[in-house]
Amino acid sequence: MKILSIDPGLRKTGFAVIERKENQDTIKALTFGVIRNQQKSLQSACLVNIRNELDSVIEKYKPEVCAVESVIYVQSYKTAITMGAARAAAIIAAAHHGIPVYEYAPKRIKQAVVGKGAAKKEQVAFMIRSLLSLKETPTSDAADAIGVGLAHLYTAERINIVTGNTPAPI
Repeated sequence: MKILSIDPGLRKTGFAVIERKENQDTIKALTFGVIRNQQKSLQSACLVNIRNELDSVIEKYKPEVCAVESVIYVQSYKTAITMGAARAAAIIAAAHHGIPVYEYAPKRIKQAVVGKGAAKKEQVAFMIRSLLSLKETPTSDAADAIGVGLAHLYTAERINIVTGNTPAPI
């Protein structure tokens, strides 16, 4: 399974493509990084850039599914709307290519990677490096994106083993 995973944000969107081939234990990070937008850029320009950058990743790596971090609780409605817009740009990029999109809550992602939902960003990044045998620790946004993909991979495997089904896309 090849998964495009995304940790959306307007100024910094973490992304990764991870892969686990059938009947293999090894999980590989094919690519990961952060789509950065300038502080002075208009929101609309940032959203277009997120979509365009993800389009390029999709065209190059041909993921089968997309996993996105779900909306988190924030105290500011303006922040929630901005994060929702960045998330929408990412979902549209995947949907445009016919890729089913799944969402995972931040606590569920941390549980999948670290084993507890209250893990700190540093713990997530350290475990990502260890689980994927990376030479360097990814930035927190890229590590979070990889974590989203791992949450999908582990969830899909567990559900498939128990029920023979996969999670339902959004």
